[in-house]
Amino acid sequence: MRYTPTLKLSTRLVAFVTMIVIVAMFILFVGGALSFQRLGQEYLKHQLENVAKVVDQEFAKPDATESIPIWLPKLLQASGIEEMTLSTEQGVIYHYSEHQTRVPAHQLYETTMSLVHHPEYQMRIVAIPPYFGLRYSVDGLLSISLAVLLVMFCVWRGLQWLKQQLYGSELLEERGRMILAGRVEQYAKGDEREWPYTASEALDRLIEELRDARQERSRFDSFIRTQTFLDKLTGSANRVLFDSKLEAALHESGARGAVMRVRIKDWSLVEEAQPRDARDQFIVEVGRLLSNLVQRFPDVVFSRYYRSDFAIMVPQIGAKELALLASQCLRQLDRLAPIAPLEAHNWCHIGITTYREGEPHSVIVEEAESALRAAELQNSNHWSRYNKTEHDKEARGRVKWRTIFESVFRQQQILLYAQDCFLFHDGQASRLHRELTCRLPDPELGVLKASRFILPLRQVGLEKQLDMAVLVQFFSFLRQQSNFACNYSLNLEVSPFAQREYFKWLRDELLQLTIEARESISFEFSEGHLVRHLDYMRPVIRMLRGLGCAVVVGQAGRTIVSTHYIKDLQIDYLKLHRSLIKRIEQRHENQLFVRSMLGAGADTQVKIIAVGVETEREWQTLLELGVHGGQGRYFSAEEPLFPLIAANSQVRIGRRNRWRKK
Repeated sequence: MRYTPTLKLSTRLVAFVTMIVIVAMFILFVGGALSFQRLGQEYLKHQLENVAKVVDQEFAKPDATESIPIWLPKLLQASGIEEMTLSTEQGVIYHYSEHQTRVPAHQLYETTMSLVHHPEYQMRIVAIPPYFGLRYSVDGLLSISLAVLLVMFCVWRGLQWLKQQLYGSELLEERGRMILAGRVEQYAKGDEREWPYTASEALDRLIEELRDARQERSRFDSFIRTQTFLDKLTGSANRVLFDSKLEAALHESGARGAVMRVRIKDWSLVEEAQPRDARDQFIVEVGRLLSNLVQRFPDVVFSRYYRSDFAIMVPQIGAKELALLASQCLRQLDRLAPIAPLEAHNWCHIGITTYREGEPHSVIVEEAESALRAAELQNSNHWSRYNKTEHDKEARGRVKWRTIFESVFRQQQILLYAQDCFLFHDGQASRLHRELTCRLPDPELGVLKASRFILPLRQVGLEKQLDMAVLVQFFSFLRQQSNFACNYSLNLEVSPFAQREYFKWLRDELLQLTIEARESISFEFSEGHLVRHLDYMRPVIRMLRGLGCAVVVGQAGRTIVSTHYIKDLQIDYLKLHRSLIKRIEQRHENQLFVRSMLGAGADTQVKIIAVGVETEREWQTLLELGVHGGQGRYFSAEEPLFPLIAANSQVRIGRRNRWRKK
């Protein structure tokens, strides 16, 4: 980057003009002083020559020797001569000296000359130098003083005029500095006083065109993602996105849930009997009804699977809730008037199956299709479920989940695990931070990962309690650190920030930390929830950035949203969801999605990080796409942040002889 001068243009020009004027006045003063000195010396020399001429003329008289002591002292005194010696080769003829002089000897002017008509006589003269003893006189130097004052006044007025003329260029320069500092939006429109006018107008036009280009690029990126992963008619996910989300869910640790298939019967007959507009309107109504029913479940995936088929994936749902959801869908669909030639009592069917971690994607699809065919055999609007009794044993209701959560919070049994996240530049890896995730001990299933209990936690509404417990535990750990060589990233829920008290509590806790401690913390929010609640999250992001913390948006790409928040919130890092990374070398649609995310953040400071990298081929594909960093088991595994306490070291309460030694 080129060096930018820190002084303003007017300041530099004023300093230059002032220096030029001062140097000119100094040169003129020195030259005048030397000229005056030279003129004085010439005048004194001419005067002494006249004295010598008079003495030479007097020597032509016969009585010159007797008369010299009479008239010569007065002439010498009037001429300012301090000492005069008239001599020949035989000796001194006459000597004159002024004993009352106050002039230092080294400052006197001394010269020796011969008489023109009497060359045998030599005159040695010591005289007072010219202008000696003269002081400043108002009358004598009034014109020079006025000239100096006039020059100074003209310079001052000229500098004032120059500043006024260059004020516009200073405004333009300051605007350029702000644009280079990244504040383009605040200084997109220039001041009318900016100068040169053409440069200011050109800058305004270029910024406007750049803004339009960015908006067009954002719309184009959104269009690419929409055309790739969304259905054009209903706006919901298409089959590609649904299969991708389902396959990614099947590879998550502790994942479980249900898949529903809703089919409109004999759709080919409808296509023959009804026009396209009527068919599309009916499909949109069915899709809107189903979407409204399933939106209350967190992280649900609703898609138009085929022309007349809809697919729904509901993570972490129990058997009772699944049956209730299917019954509600049928009741709502029964209220719709089916389009001709569909029969009102036999036009929609639902097939349901459950899934858990490790099951093949094709098996789940076949099970849902089998359940759907079983429902169609009933010859009425009906739903059917694929029989999986082993999955029902693991299902839990909200009451049991709430009991487990409250017990963990009360006993402070939250476990924090850390995984390294790396940035790569020119092939060199540097650790960005350690992402912290929490796990909860379960008396039946052991230690549960966040992916296993986060959805039930949101359903019972205890996100705030979990985040506060994690933050208190982490802040206590952070206060014990002497140095902050390692940075940490914490995942926070968005919904608790709707309460003003929680916002103030987090702010006060951060203010109690040192500046170095705050700068070592990054806060991570889910993209879907952040965009959905962007209005009350803006002050939260500004507060965190103002206190020196970094802001990370995680799970990017899990839902299809606009990426305008990247520029709006000025986030630091964007983490791609692991469903986009899984076998990305084989999925060209995921590669296209990652390219669009990289394009959305191309003109910003955000760094794109891939999460869930597990193989060498995945990482090489991501590097070719241009991601800035990676995180996953390929780089490092999750490790406990605190050392776990051994079970045999705990004291068992209730035994009277617990302190007795064997």
